[in-house]
Order: sequence, then structure tokens, then C-alpha cells
Amino acid sequence: MTAGSRKEDNILYVQMFGSFSMNWNKKPLAGGAKSSETQFNYLMQLLLHHRTEGVSRERLEQALFGDRDIADIHHAARSVIYNAKKKLKAAGLPPVNYIENKGGVYRWTMEIPVKEDAAEMDRVFHEAEKETDPEKALSLYMEACRYYTGEFLGAQTAVWAAQEARRYRALFCTCVDKALELLRKAHDYPQMEELGLYAARVSPLADWEAVTMEALISMGRYTDARKLYDDTVELYLQELGLKPSPRLMELLERMGTQMGHQYAMLDDIQSKLSEKENQGGGYLCPYPVFQGIYQMLARIMERGGQSIYLMLCTVVDSKGNPMKEGPVLEELSQRLGNAIIQSVRRGDAVNRYGRGQYLVLLVNTTRENCSVLQRRINCRFLVGRQRTGVRYYVSSVVCTAEQKEALMGKGKG
Repeated sequence: MTAGSRKEDNILYVQMFGSFSMNWNKKPLAGGAKSSETQFNYLMQLLLHHRTEGVSRERLEQALFGDRDIADIHHAARSVIYNAKKKLKAAGLPPVNYIENKGGVYRWTMEIPVKEDAAEMDRVFHEAEKETDPEKALSLYMEACRYYTGEFLGAQTAVWAAQEARRYRALFCTCVDKALELLRKAHDYPQMEELGLYAARVSPLADWEAVTMEALISMGRYTDARKLYDDTVELYLQELGLKPSPRLMELLERMGTQMGHQYAMLDDIQSKLSEKENQGGGYLCPYPVFQGIYQMLARIMERGGQSIYLMLCTVVDSKGNPMKEGPVLEELSQRLGNAIIQSVRRGDAVNRYGRGQYLVLLVNTTRENCSVLQRRINCRFLVGRQRTGVRYYVSSVVCTAEQKEALMGKGKG
């Protein structure tokens, strides 16, 4: 064994991001699902994260016991500390006074060095803020981002842990934004793609997919960008019931304007625009496409002769209330979508707007035919003694005077 490896072994490695763990000589001391809620872990999390300033006796006792009614809370805290010292010694740590008490403030001993991922993230970020060389600053911001591997003490419910979780989440966002600014200036889009993928993985459902999409578009990888957009929309709909963020919509529009094509004849272009298969039923499309179809039809109505209706279909429970969550909602949503597509005509557009909701654009129809369509959907959706159902809202697509004036103004340009 080399001197360098022995030196590394004499460091207590602590992970606070994601799940809590402690390692000494490459052996775990704490962490994992079975011990994540023990008082030993609570004690070590608090002391190791606040090594510099220490922890007051009152704060330590609150973290260990909360609002529990304990006859002698000071004695109980001393017992936890005593047992923790025994455990640390048994794990092979040098026989020192691990937890020192000076004037009612508890501190982790300076005799055993600690390397904590959260503290390292703070340190590297402050170094990056002082760095004047763009390449070195970028390297430091990227390093700070990599220290963040998930929510700070994600399994902890203590107030102090929740406060630190918010602080580190904001710090991670700052590091990503600072790195992105430098990557854009350097036109380093491959590394931007890598950063976006990493951010979306460690901080999911936070719209980091927009970073990856921006990188893909900047590199001209439009097919990958389109697939990422579709996958992201599906993920957010399933998990949160949300439609695409304004940033993703903006990037999709930018992709459409930037896409470059080689010179081609009209028949070649038309063949690429056409659907690959002659599928029956309505046209199921993502929200941006649906929005574009709606706006185009509103313009066509300027010439008259078309009657267009927008219909919102919502899954409801046995009491008629919209279903917003629950294990069966996804299955009902899929079944409702299939029922709608099979019931409408090929010229009608369909969009899954959210969990348990669909939008349908009905072209050249009447209000009476909308009622007929609703009965067709119900026949395909309702099975046996099914207690859930569908609530329908129908509105005529009308081009307002303001819209007409705006459209005419654009046409004059």
C-alpha cells in the first residue's frame, strides 16, 4: 500500500446528496435504507455538516428527539453521543474524542479529517466565483455540479435539512446557469448536452430537458431534439399532468425555423411531409402541433364556410368530479384516448392535454353532431358497470374582432 492510499484511507468520506452515507477505509459506517432513520445518523448528519460552527445543545436535542416528551432530555442526548462514540471506535476510527463539547456547543473533532460532498460543492463554487479565466471557471462550475447527485438528505424531514435542501437546490441551479453561460460563449454544445442530461437525471421534473434540447438544436440534431421533446412532454403529462413549459415550446419553434434542408423537387418534399402510413381515426398530435392547427383553422375561418368546434373530454369519477390522480387514471386516460381517436374523423385533431384530459378539434361539423360524437366515445369507453365516465365541454371556434384585426395587420406587412 502506498503512502498516498494510506492518506486517503484516513479520511472520513460523507455523502449528504441523495442518500446519506459515511465511509472509513472504504467501509460503510452509516447510511442505506435500513439505518436511514436512526438517531446515530441524525447526530452524525448534524455534526458533520456543521463542523466549523458546531451545534448548540438545544439544536442537537431538537434534531434527535423533536417534540417527544422525555423526562431528562439532556441525559438522553448524552446517551446517544456516548453510544455514537462506541460505534465509531468499533468501526476502526482512531481512538480520539470524536464529539467535543465546549461551552454547550458540540463539534466534530479536528483530529479526523472529513470530506463531505455538500461542503466540497460550496468550496468549489466559491473558487469558481473568484476565477477570472473562463476555461478554469467553467471547469470549476462543472465540478460543483457533479458533486450534486440528488436532494440534500432526501430521506430527512428535519427543518434544518429541508432548509439546506432548498439552498443546495438553488446553488445547483446557479452552477448550471453559470456553466451554460460559458458553454454558449464557447459554442461547446456537446458538453452542454452532457450537462443537460446530468441535470435532468439528478434533479428530475425541473425542466432541465430544455438545456439538452438547446444543445441538440444548436448542433443541428433535429431528429434527436424532436424525440427528446416528445419524450419530455409524455413524462411531464404522466408525472405531473402538465403541458410543455414555455421554454420547451420556444425551442421547438426555434427548431422549426432553423431546420435546413438540401435542395429538392416538390414531389420529394411532399413525400416527406405526408404521413408514413394511411392510419384511420383522428390525428393524434402533440400540443404545439395542435396549437398550430387551431391557429391555422382560426385564420381559415376568415373566409367563412367552415364550422369548427373545440371539445374538451375529461375523465370523471362516480360522483362526476374530475380525476386528477390515482392508480387507474393512466389506464382510463389511455382507453379514453383510443375511444376518441376511433370515434372522430381522419380530419379531426386530437391532443392529450393532461392526465385524464383530451382536446379535440372538430372540423366542418355542427353542435348536434358533437352530441352524436360524445355518444360514440361513451360506447367505446364505458365498459360493463364502470362507475367512471367522461365530462364534455364544447365551444365554437370563433375568430374575434381583435384576432381579425391582428391577422389583417400581419397580412399587410
